[in-house]
Amino acid sequence: RGELLAVVPARGGSKGFPGKNVQPLAGLPLIAHSLLFARLCPEIYRCIVSTDSLEIAEVARQFGADVPFIRPVELAQDGTPMWPVLRHALETVEDMEGRKYDFLLLLDPTSPAREPADISGAFRRLLDCPSADGVIGVSQPDFNPIWHCVVERGGWMADLMEDGSRFERRQDVKVVYRINGALYIWRADFVT
Repeated sequence: RGELLAVVPARGGSKGFPGKNVQPLAGLPLIAHSLLFARLCPEIYRCIVSTDSLEIAEVARQFGADVPFIRPVELAQDGTPMWPVLRHALETVEDMEGRKYDFLLLLDPTSPAREPADISGAFRRLLDCPSADGVIGVSQPDFNPIWHCVVERGGWMADLMEDGSRFERRQDVKVVYRINGALYIWRADFVT
């Protein structure tokens, strides 16, 4: 089956919503929802928090989180992509433990609306498909961007998708999905 490491990344320097990871949502700090959720998922072998903030680390520990390191400053900048943060977390934990994980799960604290069945289903799907590198949570949006989205081109509105105007009926447009941020699970060797 393989062991699954869950990572909850929580940077302290949010510009859009300062302190968002420790702000209350339904009576709990935002990060607490992902931490408490992880406890409900038997597939998760270990869950850690990757943060550059001592405040976030303290709040996370109050909710039983494992914060085995403080994220390096160079991986906590506004423009830092998530991939190096996850790679750092996985490699650091593996080095600390002297062992390898088989799978990595990203639990973004800003997407707390998920259910344990989501993880179970995604993990089972990944196990059942050895050729897949990972599974990403998606949902069907309220509207279809092929048909409803426009962009500005040269001062005029134009279809986002070049062939969007060829569809006359909503029923004729292909179904699209958006990545919803609820879960991202990968084979660990794909991450590193």
